[in-house]
Amino acid sequence: MRKRIYISGPLTSSGNVRENLERAMGAARELIELGYAPFCPHLTYHVDPGEDIPHSTWMAIELPWVAVADGVLLLPGESVGAEIEVTHAERLGVPVFRSIAELSEHFTLKGAAA
Repeated sequence: MRKRIYISGPLTSSGNVRENLERAMGAARELIELGYAPFCPHLTYHVDPGEDIPHSTWMAIELPWVAVADGVLLLPGESVGAEIEVTHAERLGVPVFRSIAELSEHFTLKGAAA
């Protein structure tokens, strides 16, 4: 069974939205190829490109996904949402990783490779 990996990182708060989307999708693609089951919340940007839905609503939607993840991959860049997601993950004991290499090493060492 593939490990569920929640991808956390900036979307609209820092940097270029397009670049942030591409970085998140690239991470998702790499995780898929490595045998993981990534959840890329950045793709919800296409549901609300005008940013009409409040940030608090998005957090209420995304935090339950963090709670059921086997791990969180934190992408570089400043993000209020990512800070909330990481704090939530840490509170629940969901491991947070700052690179795909670190994530893969963790699951391989635990004998729970993807």
